Amino acid sequence: MARVTESELLAIWRPLAGGGLEEGWRSIAMAEYGSCRVRAARRFPGNEEALLIGFPSLKLPAQNQLPQGRGFRVERVNLGDAGRGLGWLSLVRQSAGSLELFAKMVVDILASLEECAQAGEEVLFQRYLGRIRAWQDFMRKGRDGLSPEEELGLIGELEFLSQLLGEDIPLYTAVDAWKGPLDGLHDYELGNGSIEIKTTTASEGFPAKIDSLEQLDDSLRCPLYLAGVRLQLNEDGLTLPQQIARIRELVKSDPEATRYFENALLHAGYLDAHADLYTRPFLLAELAIHRVGDGFPRLTPFNVPLGVLRVRYEIDLGLVQSEKVGIKDVLQEIGVF
Repeated sequence: MARVTESELLAIWRPLAGGGLEEGWRSIAMAEYGSCRVRAARRFPGNEEALLIGFPSLKLPAQNQLPQGRGFRVERVNLGDAGRGLGWLSLVRQSAGSLELFAKMVVDILASLEECAQAGEEVLFQRYLGRIRAWQDFMRKGRDGLSPEEELGLIGELEFLSQLLGEDIPLYTAVDAWKGPLDGLHDYELGNGSIEIKTTTASEGFPAKIDSLEQLDDSLRCPLYLAGVRLQLNEDGLTLPQQIARIRELVKSDPEATRYFENALLHAGYLDAHADLYTRPFLLAELAIHRVGDGFPRLTPFNVPLGVLRVRYEIDLGLVQSEKVGIKDVLQEIGVF
């Protein structure tokens, strides 16, 4: 089927509304992905919009293992004879949840399922829950778009990703290394090592905020690097949506790399629907990668006084005299090459 739009989805839900059911479902077939079936629905008596997906043979998880979020819930559903022997899961809008945001979520999930429409039901199931969990994280953060500081940080991480994608490593290896949106200790984990990304638009100096005692502790991941990405506002640069479009083009030949990238973007708080908010064009002015080790200015659990448990501090990478390395050297040292 052609990809459904938000307005088309709302038009499908609209005639399913109304009274007449004390409890139950009113639904209409929307799509078939392999042996799985998808229906748009409303649940009564609450008259709540929903998406139903039926699996022919998969053993569905217990209710307490299904993701729940602000504005939606996922439930196992018994449709009786109307279910045609399938095991059904519902994604239902909660009454306090935004219909506009829920429609965006459903359209996004359907697009994600369509990308692997011919895969087995296990793959479809994992894709379905994975995308819902990404939305769960998005809604948990209560995002209405990224702040200017968050936008800058994301641009910096994506700039480094584009550098990785330019090297001779598998697409999925590069994209899977990006852990920043998943609340990883470091922004990138590759091979045996990690790379933390700090971004600035300052023309002089390089202020870098360090969030914890563990962030520059190379006893946890070794070798450890800190990459300083200096950007400048320049009409010849790329906006955040343009940078994302460029990376999508680079990874489109690998469906799994594409899936991971899209999930990471959602975890980071980015939605295509918010693209008009991000109009600043950024141009890479400098990428300086520092090896973190002896002599690097840092605080770790091993060099602060006993009793100090948590610390946030700032260093100036412009004053750091540690050895700088190129990205090819990094990849060799962490065992990717």
